[in-house]
Amino acid sequence: MEKYLQMAFRSNVKDYNRLKENSYYIKDLNRGIIDYKNFVEKMKLKYKERVTDKISNVMDNMEMINSVLSVLK
Repeated sequence: MEKYLQMAFRSNVKDYNRLKENSYYIKDLNRGIIDYKNFVEKMKLKYKERVTDKISNVMDNMEMINSVLSVLK
């Protein structure tokens, strides 16, 4: 793997751990099929860390709290 990729993964512990969990991406990174930014975007999509995912999660929690409160009434 190229030196700048190694340094990018070492500087961000979360991405480094995700690379270890999804080690099949190492081959694509080494061959140049994907770059670091693509890897980060794919992991955000996979682990649901995009802004839209977070908003959706908050909405679901609010609906659950609303339903619990309506049952308690």
